[in-house]
Amino acid sequence: MNRLLLAAALASITCAAAAQSSDLTTLLAHPILDPKVTLQEVQDYTEAKVPRMPKVNTAAEWNAFAAKTRADVLDKIVFRGETARQWRDAKTRVEWLETIPGGPGYHIKKLRYEALPGLWVPALLYEPDNASGKVPVHLAVNGHEPLGKTAVYKQIRCINLAKRGIASLNLEWLYFGQLRSDDFAHYNMNQLDLCGVSGLAPFYLAMSRGLDVLLALPYADPKRVAVSGLSGGGWQTIFISSLDTRVTFCNPVAGYSSFRTRARFPTDLGDSEQTPNDLAIVADYTHLTAMLAGRGALLTYNIKDNCCFASDHALAPLEEAAAPIFTLLGQASRLRTHVNHDPGTHNFELDNRQAFYRAVGAEFFPGDAGFDAKEIVVDGEVKKADELEVAMPATNAGFNTLARQLSQALPHEHNLSPEAARAKLAELVKYQTTVTVTAVKEGNETRGELRATYWKLRINSTWTMPVVEVVRGQPKNTVLIFADNGRRSATAQVEPLLAANTRVLAIDPFYFGESKISQRDFLYALLIAAVGDRPLGIQATQVAAAARWAREEFKTDTVAVHAIGPRSSAFALVAAALETGTIGKVHLTDPLTSLRQVIDTNTPVSQKPELFCFGLLEFFDIPQIKQLVGPERVQ
Repeated sequence: MNRLLLAAALASITCAAAAQSSDLTTLLAHPILDPKVTLQEVQDYTEAKVPRMPKVNTAAEWNAFAAKTRADVLDKIVFRGETARQWRDAKTRVEWLETIPGGPGYHIKKLRYEALPGLWVPALLYEPDNASGKVPVHLAVNGHEPLGKTAVYKQIRCINLAKRGIASLNLEWLYFGQLRSDDFAHYNMNQLDLCGVSGLAPFYLAMSRGLDVLLALPYADPKRVAVSGLSGGGWQTIFISSLDTRVTFCNPVAGYSSFRTRARFPTDLGDSEQTPNDLAIVADYTHLTAMLAGRGALLTYNIKDNCCFASDHALAPLEEAAAPIFTLLGQASRLRTHVNHDPGTHNFELDNRQAFYRAVGAEFFPGDAGFDAKEIVVDGEVKKADELEVAMPATNAGFNTLARQLSQALPHEHNLSPEAARAKLAELVKYQTTVTVTAVKEGNETRGELRATYWKLRINSTWTMPVVEVVRGQPKNTVLIFADNGRRSATAQVEPLLAANTRVLAIDPFYFGESKISQRDFLYALLIAAVGDRPLGIQATQVAAAARWAREEFKTDTVAVHAIGPRSSAFALVAAALETGTIGKVHLTDPLTSLRQVIDTNTPVSQKPELFCFGLLEFFDIPQIKQLVGPERVQ
């Protein structure tokens, strides 16, 4: 009988505990934010920080601005970091391989070249037969096309140009075609950023070295140099053409839009290379488009684009920015636009190609009555992938390989004082020391012994962070808790805190739980970095701001922090290192032990965007940040 009573008592206790746990989970999951609020805030925030076009009155003023902007983008963005500058200054190695028959009027030379030491790019040169004198040259870049350089529409374009006497270099793009490998996955370029070396540099060097190859041809006419490409190839086209003045005519097809446009149209948010750290501090894509002035440009967009950069929203801001500059330079007619209706989807098919040929004729063969822009039918000359394969070295260094090499010597030793080290950490993560917090109470709820108060914290009139305050009995101290999977996942960690008479403030900082962006979230994280901030800094700033608010609201000396998960633990440590007077103990569950883990596991930025803070590993790894917090404060 005693056993039955004991079993019943235990069952009763178990049921009560389960009920309490259920009640706690319900309270933690209580919705506070409108589902669209974080998306709206990140759109407002990023759009407002994108620079506008300058007001210039003379050609000289514009030319000075363009020259400075071009230099700043190259020096401060593309070739940021000593290693990137070493790559830039390395000698280009080119290895010419076999020549294969093309079709009537041209042949195809296979080659490979080093974009940077150890990173080889395969390419095909569509060379007119008996090329002599000075002939135009063309760089054919491609986008997110699995077939890479063998894509039919790309082959047709190169063949048609070769038949018109234009030498065309068909490049393979990183991660596509023959370069398809996880080592080249675009979202892994941010591993280089973490090491303080621009992950954009390999992309740029692959293009600029391609121009080197073309212009080294004995017959290349330096006054007639074209670049064209679709989608990611369109991005490559605008980027190399705006920054390398050797390009005299370009045709980006459905490849980019203004950062301001991207903020409002999630379909346009670009990959890592299109949204590099801090680019929008220096220039928007409107500036890059206007920087084509003095040369020829054809901006092609599609009316029903089913991918990105649809003409109805992408084209006008670019044209509005660039047209006055082309006019100012007396060359209004050299800025051309084309909107494709057939098929109108994401394409570089016949209509778009013929628009390109027409512009080539106007730019490179003015007054030549024999130039025909009608596409030559070459279906029988299109080759299979194996016919166009280029022999490659046994090893080829991609983003992860390069990042692994760089990270071995990081972080560098430095002799900074604790104050100077904190200042450097704050600079790297873009931590905000001046913060205002406005708290709004959204309601109360009681479940059994649990009492919850729901808050919204408005931080710097920019971000809204939800807070669930939970207490049982009379709390003696206060702790902030947050988790990689959102506050609603923290029941197991919150319960023992309540049992210890602790006031729990369960928060969802930027990017987590209720504060998670509703669509294309990590691409907005990239955009935040592009406009000059860092997700890691925003998160750390929010945690510190919540701690300062809690200290005043609940009259406590310090506020403890409990972070659950490797990502949350990283910004918890940054906040604690920089907010020494407010944040007390820091408890970490499943913490990150080293920033090198994202490199060693070849983790893409899409999975953990805040951990790829530019240059952080160059100065600090997790142990160094812990040291700034103080070992006695970290549990």
